[in-house]
Amino acid sequence: MGFIRILIELSLICMNPPRMSCLLAVWLAVVLSGIQAVDRSNFKTCIQSSFCKRMRDVVPGHSPYRALLETLELSNTRLTLQLINDNNKVRLLLELYRLQGNMTRLKINELKPLRPRFEVPDVLIADPPTEPLSLVSQDEGGVVLSLGADARHLVVSARPFRLDIVEGPHVLLSVNSRGLLAFEHQRPLLNRVLTVHLQLHNVCDLLFCFENAVRGLPYLNNNYTDLSGIGQLTYSVCLYPCLWCDKEEDQADMWEETFKSHTDSKPNGPTAISMDFSLPGVEHVYGIPEHAENLRLKTTDGHDPYRLYNLDVFQYELYNPMALYGSVPVLLSHSTQRTMGIFWLNAAETWVDISSKAAENTDSVQAPSKVAQTDVRWISESGIIDVFIMLGPKPTDVFAQYASLTGTQSFPPLFALGYHQCRWNYKDQEDVRSVDQGFDDHDIPYDFIWLDIEHADGKRYFTWDPAHFSQPREMLQGLVDKRRKMVAIVDPHIKVDSGYRVHKEIRSKNLYVKNKDGGDYEGWCWPGTSGYPDFTNPEMRSWWASMFAYDQYEGSMENLYIWNDMNEPSVFNGPEVTMHKDALHGSWEHRDIHNLYGLYVQMATADGLIQRSGGVERPFVLARAFFAGSQRYGAVWTGDNAAEWSHLKISIPMCLSLGLVGISFCGADVGGFFKSPSSELLVRWYQTGAYQPFFRAHAHLDTPRREPWLFGPENTALIREAVRQRYALLPYWYLLFYKAHGTGQPVMRPLWVEYPEDVTTFTIDDEYLLAVSNFIICTQPPSPIQIPVFQRGGSIIPRKNRIRRSSSCMEKDPYTLYVALSPQGTAEGELYIDDGHTFNYEQKKQFVHRRFIFADSTLSSSNISPDSQFSTASWVERVLILGAHKPSSVTLKTSGGSVASLEFDFDEATSVLTVHKPGVNAGADWTLLFQW
Repeated sequence: MGFIRILIELSLICMNPPRMSCLLAVWLAVVLSGIQAVDRSNFKTCIQSSFCKRMRDVVPGHSPYRALLETLELSNTRLTLQLINDNNKVRLLLELYRLQGNMTRLKINELKPLRPRFEVPDVLIADPPTEPLSLVSQDEGGVVLSLGADARHLVVSARPFRLDIVEGPHVLLSVNSRGLLAFEHQRPLLNRVLTVHLQLHNVCDLLFCFENAVRGLPYLNNNYTDLSGIGQLTYSVCLYPCLWCDKEEDQADMWEETFKSHTDSKPNGPTAISMDFSLPGVEHVYGIPEHAENLRLKTTDGHDPYRLYNLDVFQYELYNPMALYGSVPVLLSHSTQRTMGIFWLNAAETWVDISSKAAENTDSVQAPSKVAQTDVRWISESGIIDVFIMLGPKPTDVFAQYASLTGTQSFPPLFALGYHQCRWNYKDQEDVRSVDQGFDDHDIPYDFIWLDIEHADGKRYFTWDPAHFSQPREMLQGLVDKRRKMVAIVDPHIKVDSGYRVHKEIRSKNLYVKNKDGGDYEGWCWPGTSGYPDFTNPEMRSWWASMFAYDQYEGSMENLYIWNDMNEPSVFNGPEVTMHKDALHGSWEHRDIHNLYGLYVQMATADGLIQRSGGVERPFVLARAFFAGSQRYGAVWTGDNAAEWSHLKISIPMCLSLGLVGISFCGADVGGFFKSPSSELLVRWYQTGAYQPFFRAHAHLDTPRREPWLFGPENTALIREAVRQRYALLPYWYLLFYKAHGTGQPVMRPLWVEYPEDVTTFTIDDEYLLAVSNFIICTQPPSPIQIPVFQRGGSIIPRKNRIRRSSSCMEKDPYTLYVALSPQGTAEGELYIDDGHTFNYEQKKQFVHRRFIFADSTLSSSNISPDSQFSTASWVERVLILGAHKPSSVTLKTSGGSVASLEFDFDEATSVLTVHKPGVNAGADWTLLFQW
């Protein structure tokens, strides 16, 4: 593949680990502390989730839905068409849009719902721009629409309803080809209507009411209780006409459902939706994180579907489709011919079934034949069907298409890409000072030290424990003096305490989530009885953001950043350790918005950090729960993992999956959160984490301390070298995030993204690329202390090799360019520089962006963005040419016209040419000429 090995002493074993004794994870609950693994019985399977079971019981091939072609309306950019369910005569409204960038949007809702159905807000960055739709043909069987390209069409078949996107004779994707479309319409519970209490004072009026009900006409409304003594009607039958005309029968758990000790009241009844998609010619699908699973998604035939429902799952199981902390309802398909994506915009509990088979070729022109096919079925509990089909055709096209809908990865401050030291919990200010000094004593760089929940006064967030953190500004200033930072946890559950200002203000402003009866929703979490702010309310988000102002968050300073944990939300005594589905966010049930909650928390926190600086400084916020669009607000991590080799290994596909759906700023707790790692495992994990986007060590309260210098001099030296390698590569990491922010391309990516026609790469998930240049291999090395880390031939990577205590101390340090020649003797790369922490790169175009090209025995530096302005004190100290021959001379030419001969060394054993001290400014134009 054209990679050159970089000689780095690393030990990175992720497969074939040594045998380890069986240890148990630790989970600290509110009432008692016990040692246990994940209790699967606390979390539903599909058969225990009534809507999932109902939808899965739908038989393929017998769709009751047909398109009413006489209702078709076509404007320049939008097609509408009614669908009818022939079983119950309920009509749906179909909307089709052709979007810019080779995408199609499909929406289906009830034509006349009893009440509005939830449509997900705040995820799309804007209304997607549309392109003209034109009618190609229409007959009694359906319609054909043009999708712009001469050979690409959208075919709508009427009976049964089906939608195909075709290119020439080839079907790219089919909707409802298996007939699994289902849309549970809103209706009242029949028993509730037939058991009304009547006092018959006026039989004529009563009969008139029933007559209108049979005719389908409303007579009374839900505010009616008594009319001139006619009689008391509780939830009048006349509000819901012709109930007995519905051929569908209510099933168990449609109107009330119990799981363990919790009962879901379901006041709006059954509202589930389902849709199937068929992908001819596709065998490999990816995405729909978060799951502790291989990169390539497995089929779910005979097993549970993949579940998307944000949950607090402690010490999760591996290779399991059960839900975890975050949900991104985006699935990518890939073949040697094309990459496509399906974005199912729904925030309710969702299940995704995947099956793969050889199917009949659905081409309408060619003779039938067998082709590979993957079928995907999405099932959600409520909301509407709102689907974006991203047609690629290349992987990079799909990334750009999805980014155009939900935005790109936020551009973090440079220091956020350094190393983070965390545990639950550093016990007091002296402990923080001691750990900070330990890094200096052992010459290990780091940027952040973290404080978990014990730092706050009784777990009242936005406060400091007066006994252990009585002088927070003094502590923070000590870090400022060393150009380091701190992260403090601020969770979205608020201790119910009349003396706690945060609680009093949220309650007085009526900004808590409500229970089904209208009172403030309360549950158990770390502080005990807790309220849950309604972050779906813009007023709540605005108030929350204001709390990060320096005069509101007492003791905070500009070097304090934030960690939002438990934002699924976690409710220890709630169903499945989360919020009751019939809790209320304004007029919407929690079931409608559940997977959005974590996104809103991180959004409000990031806004608060921006506002506290007057819109100048970039924020850093880590969150555990996430949804589509969360990439705009900060970083995520893989949650409460364990100190096991298998958890180290799974961290790679978990972060790769997140990168495929836009969330590049991902990492795993180095060393594992639960249990205690062996020295060997800890070292290997540091070396893995150094090459993942978010690099943080973290550990459970009950685990022994594991600062890097506590495992003996040899292991400390290996950890030190891994961390230093991370810091040396910070210029490259920063460039990758700048490009991810601008283009939506993932920072950490699977091999098939860069080798889309190489089938052998399609299932590899223990090797990966950092953008296009660094190739990381995670396998059993022949030596216990090193593993090859490759740089792609044809690439140029900037590094800063001087050792400092933090990234901020490296600001003016010089660069070394690593030039890995291709077989053709060429290479190229980029360098990006700005102030590292403000929005000035965006608002004032203050940055340097250089392109390096090696060709024809010349290495040159040119300006990619001539309209930008920024000065840097950094300079080019050294150039290494990997795979070179020994030259006779090396000459430097600068933009000012000066010419100078440079000293160089050549290592024949490694074919590495080192050019010493070009001395040119990193932001300047220059050329190196090599005479061979």
